[in-house]
This record gives sequence, structure tokens and C-alpha cells, in this order.
Amino acid sequence: MKRFSCMLLALVTILLLTACGSQQKLQTHQIFAMDTVMDFAVYGGDSQGFFTAATQEINRLEALLSRTKAESDISRINGGGTVTVSEETAELLQEALYYAQLTDGAFDMTVAPLVNAWGIHTEAPRVLTQDEIASLLPLVGSEHLHLDGTTVSLDEGCSIDLGGIAKGYASVRLAQLFEVYGIQGGWVSLGGNVYTYGTRDGKAPWLVSIRDPSSPAGAAVMVGLSNQFAVTSGGYQRYFTAEDGTVYQHILDPKTGAPAQSDLLSVTIICPDGTMADAYSTALYVMGAQGAADFWRSHSSNFDMILITADGQLLYTPGLENSLTLEEGGRYEARPLT
Repeated sequence: MKRFSCMLLALVTILLLTACGSQQKLQTHQIFAMDTVMDFAVYGGDSQGFFTAATQEINRLEALLSRTKAESDISRINGGGTVTVSEETAELLQEALYYAQLTDGAFDMTVAPLVNAWGIHTEAPRVLTQDEIASLLPLVGSEHLHLDGTTVSLDEGCSIDLGGIAKGYASVRLAQLFEVYGIQGGWVSLGGNVYTYGTRDGKAPWLVSIRDPSSPAGAAVMVGLSNQFAVTSGGYQRYFTAEDGTVYQHILDPKTGAPAQSDLLSVTIICPDGTMADAYSTALYVMGAQGAADFWRSHSSNFDMILITADGQLLYTPGLENSLTLEEGGRYEARPLT
């Protein structure tokens, strides 16, 4: 495992270093969609064609899957009654149900009523009372969504939010465009949901920098990736501070109805499926370090991961051993999971 000196520029959740030294110029493009900044970078092939197609695809998916768009499939489902949705939406709902079952509810799209009540994603968040939480918890659970082909309904008072996997799914869709437009290498970063394609100089993998949750301008570790998805979740990404000074982070535990009390600072999932990476990053953060490690041990053939814990450990799966570059003199004790 290599080590690097912490002389990095300002980082977002995941920053991809550009193709410095590459003989081909890296073309970049940026948009704002799905409530986040999205960056694209490619070299070789029809870069402008790729950027146009990627932007159109993101806009299409947002119109289809956003619960804040009045005519989207998700808004129509949340509006009540029985509705018919696109086959694409139905398939993504089926995936969400699958991941909810697989993670024992640590990932659950039906947590939306609690998300709305806490208002953490709004300009006016508030702390719910235990009575308020207790009144909303019965509305949470995959059994409240009824899916038959493309026909969907929700039990009264329930609602869904695909924000936990929508950007991951979008990254999967964009990954399919690289070959279509003859791109030789590049990446997309959808608010931290990253896909890397090819290499950064014809032979070396792209370097994905995993943010140090304790230092907004620092990196905890870099990982070399090619043709892989990487998604990071952590409580540091979005939060609010109550009047009494208590900090409430944005990831809710569907079982308690409150912000997750995790001993993890961040979870990064690396695998060949962006939708899976998105769902797992949230679920494993909710599970905590021990639960995340146990889950990986039961599904180790499907993904790799990096856990940064509140007690200063950086735990990584053995499959990443030769891909990681750690900060010299960093604050975290790195060791592999077994």
C-alpha cells in the first residue's frame, strides 16, 4: 500500500484527479440536477456528444424519479390511489424492495414520511418528539408498497423516496454512454456517486479521493479504480444543529425514525453496480461498523468497501489492498477486514 503527502486541493465527498500527463486533453462539463452538482470528464471520442446525451439522460431520470416533480412517477405514486408507471420505474422499485429485504430494512425507500417531518433536506429542519416519531413509524416498511408489474399503490399516509438509489441508478445509465460515443477514458461524479471508465493515461487507473470526514479540505485515502462505481455516505455530508447544540445528521434509521446513531463517519462502497453501491452505502452506515463488517462477510463476492470509524480506524476489504494510497501521517489507523 502506498502513502501520499496531504497536499490536495479542496475536496468534495469524492474527488477524481484529472488525467495529468495524458497525451489527450480531458474535456469537462458540469450541470446541476437532482439537487446536486454533477461533473463529467472524458477524453477521446465524441466528448460533446457524450455531454449532451448525459445531460439529457439525467434530466429524463429526474423528471421520472424525483418526488418533487409533480408529474413524476414517484409523485403520482405518493399522490395516492393505484397508478401505472413506466417499466423502468417499476424495475427500480423492485430493486429498492430487494435491497430493503437484503439489508433488513437498513435501506428503505418508505422512510419518506419521516424525512419530510424532520425536514433535514429543507431550510427549516426540526427535531421531532418521540410521540411524533412513534406516530410516523407505522408508515415505514416495504410492506406498504404494492407492486404488480407496472401497477403501484401505497397504503394510506405512506410515501416513498428513491433518493437513496436514484443517483446510483443514473450513474449506471451514464456508464452505458461511454462506449456509445467512443470515449477512451473518463468519469462521472453525480454529487459523490462516481463511475470511472477506462484509464486516466491509457494505462493507470483513475485516482478516486475519499474525503476525510473530519477535515473538509483533506483526503483520508485514495483508491485506484477503472470501470467501477464508488459511492460514499456519511453523516458529515448534510446535517443541522438544534438550539441546544445537538447535531442531527441527515441519514435516518428506518427502525428508530431518528438520525442514525452510527459509530461510522463514512462508508464507501466499490462495486460494478452503481445502484447497489448507492443502496449499500446508506444501509451499512445505518448498521454501524460491526453490522457493516458482518454484512460484507456474508456478501463479500459482491462489493468492496472502506469504513472510516469514529474511533480513528480506516477499515478496508482485502480486495482493495493494492489499490489504496494512504495519507502520510494521517489520523486514521488503516487495517484490512478479515
